[in-house]
Amino acid sequence: MTILAVDTALSACSVAILSDDRQVTRSQPMQRGHAEALMPMLADALTDAGIEYGDVDRFAVTVGPGTFTGVRVGVSAVRGLALVTGRPAVGVTTLEALAGTARALPGARPDRLLVAMDARRDEIYAQLFGPGDENGEPAVIAVDDLLRDLPVDVDAVFGSAAGMVAEAAAETGHDLTVLGTEAAPDPLVVARIGGQRTPGDAPRPFYLRPPDAKPQHKAVLARK
Repeated sequence: MTILAVDTALSACSVAILSDDRQVTRSQPMQRGHAEALMPMLADALTDAGIEYGDVDRFAVTVGPGTFTGVRVGVSAVRGLALVTGRPAVGVTTLEALAGTARALPGARPDRLLVAMDARRDEIYAQLFGPGDENGEPAVIAVDDLLRDLPVDVDAVFGSAAGMVAEAAAETGHDLTVLGTEAAPDPLVVARIGGQRTPGDAPRPFYLRPPDAKPQHKAVLARK
């Protein structure tokens, strides 16, 4: 099976093509401009892999939490490609993609892993990942509130807020090993998770809080 994965939800624009005989990745760190970078990056990856969109068996995309615009760029692109090719598409949360990225690191096999992403406003996106399917619920939460209920057997943290969480945890006597502070997942991990997922409804953005964008009231036309 050939899987094409897209991640534009966080601070990178990344794509991956994964099949039994090839692995192709492209990734560029960026805070904005994902929409302009994505399609040329996809075209370059397909050329390198020697395939076309019609050769893809399944699409995978990160659906959030993340930036409002970035999430929608990736989800919209993949939904469009799935519609045109008639192939299924699946969604992968950024939290589970980061957990998979952490567990793919050499020697990193924590039974209980905390993924922590900077959500700004003095909050983080967080989820606890245990062995098998014993995972906690994703949440947007203040660090102090997170640590108050964090199980004592959690000993590793990963993600853009990992350092901040580990420092705060140390003040409470809870030692957490920082496995990495990556702000975006490995796109190959997104592809692998997507390959294990049963296709269903089309991917949709996954938000843990309302978007920051607000209508410009002064630009709204008065209703008659």
